[in-house]
Amino acid sequence: MLVLTRKTGEAIRIGSRVQVVVLSASRGQVRLGIEAPPGVIVLREEVHERIAEANRQAALGGVEAEAEDAAQREQTEEIVEAEASR
Repeated sequence: MLVLTRKTGEAIRIGSRVQVVVLSASRGQVRLGIEAPPGVIVLREEVHERIAEANRQAALGGVEAEAEDAAQREQTEEIVEAEASR
């Protein structure tokens, strides 16, 4: 893991297309601004974990997973869209 120290207003780059800017830091919280192309999905860790767990559960369902696959994709899309609108 790379550990960096940044001040408010400073940024880091991930590749050439993603920029993370420290917007503010206070009381144990850091606000980050993330600029990424539309094709790059940016999720909070807990959202990513929920999606991964839902996918694991669907895979374990075997034949049932096929029947629930469309609903699962829809739920995943709703989570991603809700996060994108934040």
